[in-house]
Amino acid sequence: MTYCLGLLVDTGLVMLSDSRTNAGLDQISVFRKMTTFQRAGERALVLLSAGNLAITQAVVNQLQRQVQAEPAAGLLAATDLFEAAGIVGEAVREVYARDAAVLKAQGHEFNGSFILGGQIRGDEPRLFHVYSAGNFIEASIDTPYFQMGESKYGKPIIDRVITRSSGLAQAAKCALVSMDSTIRSNLSVGPPLDLCIVRRDELRIATHLTIDEDNEYFRMIRNRWGLALQEVFNELPNPAW
Repeated sequence: MTYCLGLLVDTGLVMLSDSRTNAGLDQISVFRKMTTFQRAGERALVLLSAGNLAITQAVVNQLQRQVQAEPAAGLLAATDLFEAAGIVGEAVREVYARDAAVLKAQGHEFNGSFILGGQIRGDEPRLFHVYSAGNFIEASIDTPYFQMGESKYGKPIIDRVITRSSGLAQAAKCALVSMDSTIRSNLSVGPPLDLCIVRRDELRIATHLTIDEDNEYFRMIRNRWGLALQEVFNELPNPAW
């Protein structure tokens, strides 16, 4: 399983993913689920992937090959994020056309989805969720985030804390708390984590960190958040019935 999260606020984006995959209790491995596409001063795009690893790797590889074959092609040629999301969706459909029937014959569904966020010069920072069919939706003022994978454990804190007016530092902190809640409740999600921050109008990736269990800030988040929850719970009055 996996957990990926993209947060869009007025001042930019925060993208976070774990790196654990599992095909059974004795087949747990580490694979990165974050890919970046950047031309500093012009565009910064971050792609998160979830689902069947062979499918998502095939889609990411196809997108990377487009860029490598022709620098001004694919995601580096898109005029805005809507067009970029369409390019990702088209890559998904091409992999589906090639592999879906074979997968179905072996008893497997075509399962791969993506979160694409970033900014292209002349466009606003934007965030999209691309589904297995290649169609996609865009984040809105009312729903400024997307999740993939084990989303239920980390969703409540986002709903309570994050709005479009939240700062990037607050968004990054909330993303890590959301991830910690998921890791604590599901063994199929785990570090190392990839955290990426894109600041509005900088048109480059401002921060790209790998966070493992020894990371001092993440360790502090895990300890203090758990203690704070216990303190607040103990302070709540007991029911009278």
